[in-house]
Amino acid sequence: MTSTLVPGPTGPAARSGIARLAGTMARTWRANLAALPTLASLVIFAVMIVYGELTYGRIVQYNTLSNLLVNNAHLVIIAVGMTFVILTGGIDLSVGAVIAFSSVAGVMLANAGWNPWVVVVLMIGSGTAFGVGSGLLIQYANVQPFIATLAMMFLARGLASTLSTTPERLPEDSAIRSLATRFKIVDGERVDDLIVTPGVIIAILIVAAGFFVLHRTRTGRTVYAIGGSEQSAALMGLPVVRTKLWVYAISGTLAGLASVVYTARLGIAQNITGIGWELDAIAAVVIGGTLLTGGAGFVLGSVVGALVLGLMNVLITRDGGIRPEATTIITGGILLVFVLLQRVLTARGRGRSGESVPARPPESGLA
Repeated sequence: MTSTLVPGPTGPAARSGIARLAGTMARTWRANLAALPTLASLVIFAVMIVYGELTYGRIVQYNTLSNLLVNNAHLVIIAVGMTFVILTGGIDLSVGAVIAFSSVAGVMLANAGWNPWVVVVLMIGSGTAFGVGSGLLIQYANVQPFIATLAMMFLARGLASTLSTTPERLPEDSAIRSLATRFKIVDGERVDDLIVTPGVIIAILIVAAGFFVLHRTRTGRTVYAIGGSEQSAALMGLPVVRTKLWVYAISGTLAGLASVVYTARLGIAQNITGIGWELDAIAAVVIGGTLLTGGAGFVLGSVVGALVLGLMNVLITRDGGIRPEATTIITGGILLVFVLLQRVLTARGRGRSGESVPARPPESGLA
């Protein structure tokens, strides 16, 4: 019995199949293009871990991970709020100053004998007030986000300096300090324990809430739509004005919450607290893959960006030979690389057909 080889399809049919495959691959590339900067930040984070472990040692351990999370919980919180703002194409320069005012006012109220949990609510509420103020200026006074939030930054910093120009210390027995209580999750060898604090848990819950809002609610879809094209979002009947007000209110609220977490950990408040933190938050968001022009980005990417900045500080401290000022230079270099990467990917995403990167990322594990 002889076998006969059946030739595959040739001619127009084969070319049609190849064209369909190429089209599918092109669509898949465009659909996942927005996630590439976030994947790049994950690669950088992994490379930094490997480099730190090989060069300095004791990086891949529970203790280092615990300190990274505990020390950067406040940055993660404000980065989530900044992600919402930047996704709409805006910016919030007030978060660092809001943290200073909220922290100083809160500690002074606690020292005056106020109920600590009332103080916590007022600290968060003060952040909300500044955020709403920025949103009102932007939406109803037609002030550019940069100018509106810059004005709020000066206002908050000035109020903090008016309240006190000397460090204010939180009482040792204050209930607010309980938010920095360390809980052992994994009992490692010697001091290599996995530790979390209520502040870390709060940060994790904020990240989860940000994921849910952006990917499972109409508000999240509107945020992405505004960043893609505010005019188109308005023509589609989406609540643009209300959503932008909410976005700045969220950013201010999370700044107030970050001040609670930070103050609980250090037990001290100063009018100079938070200087440059708004830039750290913006850097974390951009490194995490959110476009500065808005419309595409991920909350989890911003978390990775915050951890990249935190791990960079750890490595610089471990090295000992690098001046602390170099942190700013390195951060600027990383930020520049990611901005250029965004520009390249955005340009390629348009392609020859003029298509743009999707305003809303696909449903995936990234948020």
